[in-house]
Amino acid sequence: MTRQIVLDTETTGLSAENGDRIIELGCVELYNRKLTGNDLHIYFNPERESHEDALKVHGLTTDFLRDKPKFATLGNDIVEYLRDAELIIHNAAFDVGFLNKEFELAGLPPLRSFVGEVTDTLAMAKTVYPGKRNSLDALCDRFGVDRSNRTFHGAKLDAQLLADVYINLTRGQDALLIDVATNEPTQGIVITVDLSTFQLPVLVATEHELSAHEEVLAQLDKSSNGRTLFRQIAEKAVA
Repeated sequence: MTRQIVLDTETTGLSAENGDRIIELGCVELYNRKLTGNDLHIYFNPERESHEDALKVHGLTTDFLRDKPKFATLGNDIVEYLRDAELIIHNAAFDVGFLNKEFELAGLPPLRSFVGEVTDTLAMAKTVYPGKRNSLDALCDRFGVDRSNRTFHGAKLDAQLLADVYINLTRGQDALLIDVATNEPTQGIVITVDLSTFQLPVLVATEHELSAHEEVLAQLDKSSNGRTLFRQIAEKAVA
């Protein structure tokens, strides 16, 4: 099975080409569609202020980020972590654009040169639910994914929420906590049970039950002019 990384970023603004930078990277690893715990979560010093609107979304202040590493210092580690994986991203063009700019500034190759595939869950959701709201919040509500801790947007938290949303989008599984015991297909499995070891009890009808049964048969005889199917079969069996 493909190794999958559910990925999200937070940034100083909306335009990588105009100098905005990544300030947080959150990645959740799935293998065989299960959480592995091999996740990645890093804050970065972007060497610039966040736009006011962006700050209201993520709440990551310049003071908080001041002592965090620069993206370029960890670029190679990020490349190796993501290598050959399928990336699952909501509104992928945004995050991919920012990641490619950071890799370019660090002298590293673009994302698609070392990952296997990029899957955009926003595009998937628009196909499945055309004309409906398909933000991460809306999808969480639609699938019953708990987002009560999402006061601010955070890359790691959003990646965790998106992982659950992705599973629901692609196979209807209620939550990632549901364990799938094996990778074997469940259809066509035959279980053989030896019934010879069972001692089945014989229950004899009581007099009251026999009497009630006869009353029902008498009513059937009357309504069918004596052609009650049960009696006909019983007579043939005795004969």
